[in-house]
Amino acid sequence: MTELPLQAVLFDMDGTLVDTERLWWEAVEQVAGRTLTEADEPEVLGRPVEYTASWLAAATGTPAADLAELLHREFADRVRAGIVPRPGALDLLDALAREGIPAALVTASPRTVADTVLEALGASRFAVSVTADDTDRTKPAPDPYLAACRALGVDPAACVAVEDTRTGVSSAEAAGCTVLAVPSLAPIEPAPGRTVLASLEGVTPERLRTLPRHTLPSDELRVMSWNLWFGGTKVHDHRAKQLKVIAETGVDVVGLQETYGTAAQELADALGWYHHRAGENLGIISRHPITARFGDPAVGFYGAAGVRIRVGDRHVDIWTAHLDYTPYGPYESAFDGLPAAQLIAHEEVRLGQLRDALGRIAEAADPAVPVVLVGDFNSPSHLDGDVEWPVTKAAEEAGLRDSYREAHPDPVTHPGHTWSPIHAVHEDGSGRPEPQDRIDFVLHRGLGVLHSETYVCGRPRPWPDVEDNDWPSDHAAVITGFSLRE
Repeated sequence: MTELPLQAVLFDMDGTLVDTERLWWEAVEQVAGRTLTEADEPEVLGRPVEYTASWLAAATGTPAADLAELLHREFADRVRAGIVPRPGALDLLDALAREGIPAALVTASPRTVADTVLEALGASRFAVSVTADDTDRTKPAPDPYLAACRALGVDPAACVAVEDTRTGVSSAEAAGCTVLAVPSLAPIEPAPGRTVLASLEGVTPERLRTLPRHTLPSDELRVMSWNLWFGGTKVHDHRAKQLKVIAETGVDVVGLQETYGTAAQELADALGWYHHRAGENLGIISRHPITARFGDPAVGFYGAAGVRIRVGDRHVDIWTAHLDYTPYGPYESAFDGLPAAQLIAHEEVRLGQLRDALGRIAEAADPAVPVVLVGDFNSPSHLDGDVEWPVTKAAEEAGLRDSYREAHPDPVTHPGHTWSPIHAVHEDGSGRPEPQDRIDFVLHRGLGVLHSETYVCGRPRPWPDVEDNDWPSDHAAVITGFSLRE
C-alpha cells in the first residue's frame, strides 16, 4: 500500500474527538419538544446551530434566532457538564505531536463551544482551529477544511480528515482530503479514499499514512445520471436526501434532469461544487472545475446541455439530456401490443431531439477531449431486447458507447432497469404491471469503463405513498466509474 506523505491531520470535534454528538442530539430534542428519528439526521448531525434552528423554525413557526439561542444554551450547558474524549482520540493526538505532525480542529460548532472543548482537551494539542464563525460557509461545503489547510500551509491531498458524520465527510472530501470516518450515531459507508473504522483506538500516524488515498483525478471519474423527479419535491426533505445520495455514492459529476430550475445551484452550493444550469430542467454539478459551457442556456424542458470540466491535467466534456416521454414505447408495447415497426416509427420526436443533441456535441467537440452523455431518454435500448430502438442506435452510430452494457453485457442477468423503483403497477388504477425498462443512460466516447451500476437507496415505498422515501426520485440513477489513465 502506498504511503501517504502526511502533512497534517484535521479533526472534526463533535462525535469525533469528544462525545458531544449525543449531547447535541439531546439539545435539539429538548428545543424541538419531541423525540428525533433517523429521518431527522440530515438536519441535525454535523450541522451548525443556525442551520438546525432554521429547520426547526420552518416546522414550528418560532423565529430562527430565538431557536438558535435556545440551542446554543442547551448544548453549552451539556458540554460544560462534562466532556468525554472519544476512545483513542487523545492517544492519537499525542502520537501526532511526538512525530511533529500538526493537528487542526475543524468544526461546525460556534467558537464559544469549540473553545470550551479545546480547553478541556488541551488547546496546545492543536496548531489551528476553524469553527462555524470563521468561514462564510460551513460543512458540508469544503470551506472549513480548505481554511484549515491554508492556515497550516499544507496541501489538502496530503492531509487526513477524521470525521464522524456524512455531512463532515462530504466537506472533507470536497476539499480533497483523504478521510477516516469513525461513525458516532449514523452509519457511514466506505468509498474510494474513505476508510471507516469503529473507533480511533489503536490508530497511529503510521496507519494514517497508509490509508487508501482520496480518489485522484488520474485514477477514476465517477459520473451519475439522475432524474430528480420534479426537483425531488414529491418527497419530504428532498434536498437533504439528494445531498446524502451524492455523498454516499462518492460521485464526481452528476448530470441532472427535472431540476425544477434551482436544484443544480442549490446542490452545488451545499457541496461546494461547480454547476451549470440550463433552462428550467437541466443541470450539471461537478466537484471538478467547469472550464466551458455548451448548448443553449435557455434550452426548453427537453433537450441537452453540456460543460467541459478539468480533471487534473485532463479535460472531459459532460452532457446531460432529457427527451420527450410521449408516446412512451414500453406502454405501446405492453398495453397496446404494437409491433416493433410501429414502435420504431413512433420514436421520431425523441430521435430528432437526440440528433439535435448529437449535433451540438459534435460542434463543441475537441478530438483530444473525451465525451460523456448522460440522460433520461424515455426510450429503451436496442441492446436490451428484440426492438431496434432508434434513439440509442443513433447515439451508438455517433460513436457513443453504453457504459452499463459494457460492464454488464447480458441484459437477462443484468437488466439495469431505471424505470421505475416506485411504480410496480400502472398508476391508472387498472392494476396492470408497470413495464420495467432501462431508459436512463451514461454513454461515452474516449474513456475506459471501470464499473457501472444502477443506484437506489433504502426501500422505496410505491406510488402514491412516497413522501417519506429515502430515495427522492421515480427513476433509478446510473453511476459509471471511468478510468482517466492513458
